[in-house]
Amino acid sequence: MGWNWQKGDWPRFRWDKAALDAAETMFLHQSGVLIGATMHFSENEEKLLVVDLITGEAMKTSEIEGEYLNRDNVQSSIRRNFGLDTDSRRIEPAERGISDMMSDLFNNFDRPLNHASLFQWHQMLTIGRRDLEDIGRYRTHDEPMRIVSGRIDKPTVHFQAPLSNVLIKEMDRFMAWWHGTAPGSRKPLQALTRAGMAHLYFVCIHPFEDGNGRIGRALAEKALAECLGKPTLIALSQTIARNRKAYYNALEESNKDNEITEWLAYFAKTILEAQAYSMDMIDFLIEKTKLYDRVSGHLNGRQIKVMERMFREGLEGFMGGLSAQNYVSLTTTSRATATRDLLDLVEKGALLKTGELKGTRYHLNIKRRRKTKLGH
Repeated sequence: MGWNWQKGDWPRFRWDKAALDAAETMFLHQSGVLIGATMHFSENEEKLLVVDLITGEAMKTSEIEGEYLNRDNVQSSIRRNFGLDTDSRRIEPAERGISDMMSDLFNNFDRPLNHASLFQWHQMLTIGRRDLEDIGRYRTHDEPMRIVSGRIDKPTVHFQAPLSNVLIKEMDRFMAWWHGTAPGSRKPLQALTRAGMAHLYFVCIHPFEDGNGRIGRALAEKALAECLGKPTLIALSQTIARNRKAYYNALEESNKDNEITEWLAYFAKTILEAQAYSMDMIDFLIEKTKLYDRVSGHLNGRQIKVMERMFREGLEGFMGGLSAQNYVSLTTTSRATATRDLLDLVEKGALLKTGELKGTRYHLNIKRRRKTKLGH
C-alpha cells in the first residue's frame, strides 16, 4: 500500500473544494465577530486575553505530544514576552521554549517563512534537550523516522516519513508550495484549506527529529493569520487536545493517499470549534471585568488572591468548584477564616455556592453567553 509521499502524485494533493465552501465562509464570518469583540478592549485587557489564549495553546500543544507543563510557569514566561508584570520564578527550559515559540508565532505571524525560521522554532522547542542529535536543523540520521505504538518487539507502524537524505528537496518543495499558495500569490488557497494542507503536508515530511506536531500546528495557525492579515486568536491546540484520538486517527487515515478531502473537512471543523471556544474566552474576560468592577475595593487580600487564582483557571475553572480546603491551601489561613471569607464573597455576589457540608463548593458568579461544544 505504501505512504502518500511514495505515490507518483506526491505532493499534488486533491480535494473537493465544494465540500469546504460553507466552512470557509463561516470561518471568515466568525473571524470578523472575534475581531469586533475585542475592539472595545483596553490595551491591557487585550494583552491579558492574548496571554490567556497563548498560555492555553502552549500547554495543550505540548500535552498533545504527551508533555505536561506547569501552567503558572508557562504563563509567567509568556507575560514576560508581552511586557506584563511577572514574578522572578524559575522557568524550566521546556516551558520557556514553547512559550517563546508561541509568542513568536503571534507577534511575527507575517514574517516570511523559510528554513531559518523553522530552525529557530525548533531551537526554541528543544532548548536544554540532551537526547537529540539534530537541534535547529532537519534530521540527519540514516534510520527511518517512524511513528509507532504497541510492544517494542512487535510495534504497530502508523507512519513512516521520507528518509533524511531527501529532506532538503522535500522542504524546498514545501517552501515553494507555502509561498505559492499564500494570499497575493498566483494560486492562493482559502484559509482553512491552506491551513489544513500545510499541517498535513509538513507532518508527512516530518523533517525534525522531534517537535514536528507542535511546529505543524503552529504552521496551521500562521497560515490562518496570513489569510486574515492579523493573529487568529483561536484555541486550535486546546480544541484538538479535547479529542486527541480523533486528531491522530484523522492524520493516520490521511497519510496513505493524496486525496485529502476528509482530512480538510475534519480540520476545518476543528478550527471552527476553536473559534467558538475563543469567543467563549472573550466573553469570560468581559464578565471577569464586570465582576471586578462590582466588588472593587470591597475584598481583602486573601479574597483577591483566591479570585485571581480562580480566574487563572480560565473557562473550566476549578475542577468541581472551589472548596474551603482549597481556600485554606491558597491563603495559608485558618478554616474558620476561610469559611467567613467565602461566605462574604457569596454575599458580595462574587461567588455562587453549591452543595452542603463537605460537599460545599464555590464557583465564579459569571454568565456564560454560549455553551461551546468541543470535540468530535
